[in-house]
Amino acid sequence: MSDATDMVGPTADAAGPARSADDFSPHPAADPAAGARRLHAFRDDALGYDDATGLAERLRARDVSPTELVDAATERCALVDPTLGALVFTDLDRARARARRVEHSEMSAPLAGVPSAFKDAVMVEGAPMRLGSPAVPDTPALFDGAYARAFRATGLNPLGITAMPPFGWTAATERQGGLVTRNPWDTGRTSGGSSGGSAALVAAGAIPIAHANDGGGSIRIPAAATGLVGFKPSRGRHPDETFTRRMPIPIISQGVVSRSVRDTALFFTAFEAGYRPRGVPSIGRIANAPSRRLRIGLVAHSPAGDGTDPATLSVLHEAAGRLAGLGHEIIPAAAPVPPGFREDFVAYWGLLALSTSASGRSLFDPDFDPARLDPFTVGLARMSRRRLAAIPAHLYRLARARRRFDAGFGDIDVYLSPVVAHETPEVGYLDADQPFETHLERVSNWVTFTPLQNIAGSPAVSLPAGHAPDGMPIGVHLSARRGEDRILLELASEYEAAHPFAHIWS
Repeated sequence: MSDATDMVGPTADAAGPARSADDFSPHPAADPAAGARRLHAFRDDALGYDDATGLAERLRARDVSPTELVDAATERCALVDPTLGALVFTDLDRARARARRVEHSEMSAPLAGVPSAFKDAVMVEGAPMRLGSPAVPDTPALFDGAYARAFRATGLNPLGITAMPPFGWTAATERQGGLVTRNPWDTGRTSGGSSGGSAALVAAGAIPIAHANDGGGSIRIPAAATGLVGFKPSRGRHPDETFTRRMPIPIISQGVVSRSVRDTALFFTAFEAGYRPRGVPSIGRIANAPSRRLRIGLVAHSPAGDGTDPATLSVLHEAAGRLAGLGHEIIPAAAPVPPGFREDFVAYWGLLALSTSASGRSLFDPDFDPARLDPFTVGLARMSRRRLAAIPAHLYRLARARRRFDAGFGDIDVYLSPVVAHETPEVGYLDADQPFETHLERVSNWVTFTPLQNIAGSPAVSLPAGHAPDGMPIGVHLSARRGEDRILLELASEYEAAHPFAHIWS
């Protein structure tokens, strides 16, 4: 897919002079040069072209040092982030200090010394958790939250914090005032959301793996937009942040975006070494393929929003044919979505936004400033306030859908569908400052396949299965019953082995 528009690091005509390794910080991403521009940092340095698993193996063999990896990741971030706009906070001195400590240890943690990053959605010592919003003050946390502690126990070494849209309500990482995170496959496109900052850095090769989380598709959507693996685990596989425990229906899942299925599997194996799942079986060691052939329900269209576009359908049907070629049975199926689910989920979305705007001082920080909320949060909250009388009915239907989801599979093992309904839009399509009604209609028509698994607490994965005619990645979506994460990861591993994913540098 290489052509004259590819570039390694920003060039003078694309983003101005590259900043030094220690001189990158929150900023509006520079406008890319006219036309499609692909941007990556892969090269023959300490990180090379390895995924996280390959780097962990090289570290254990002492072929490379943790400090060398931190330095290489720092230099790569400095090359691409002035254009991508993916980092909102850096912690380079402490990352180097952690790397030096790992160098003198036995590297017992599976991912010890591998560079990574946190998304701006969990409490991290020394860093502000702003959830993408200027309404939340930039007060550094005094200690790691429960999730950050468990994440660090895998051995990953975070260099900083990645961008997200305000509170993760939408599917593009665009914030007020023109703060934009761009897609390295085409810097005129969105990197998706809400984990768009993490996805952009991993896809561009700045780091091999990064934290992401998902309340309606926020791991899977940016993974699909940037050609990555994005796995949303079952509810119960990780500790929750304090502010998410108050949700009437828990929908937030924590995970990673990565460039290979084996990286995602290794991360969850490492995570389980320090955190025992609650209410679901351990994932354990992932085999190269499921132990039996599966019945896979093929869902081409969602009952919510507009129909699926031709490029997305083409990739979906190609993936279905490949799975059939591996011996699995493909069965045309209707989406397992109850009537009125879209309206119920949007109403719940609004309720959470109303709670955020009304209770931000107790949820996040005493200096929370509701006057600095973005138009989409304000619009969702106002919508919810007008419809408060209907909220109990919406919550009842969502709770019922959650209880009935697994039974609805019948004799189907896994569902296969698109991740989103149409190709990745350009930057500005989900601009943070646009009118609320326009934003809601656009995001609701694009994000039509992923929210159900958040309500159900079930696992799902986005795989980079193909490309649009213009070369942009398109993902497919596999989902299973709650607790059947291993089946999904084994199926994904089998698919990747038979049909390797495309690389941005190739």
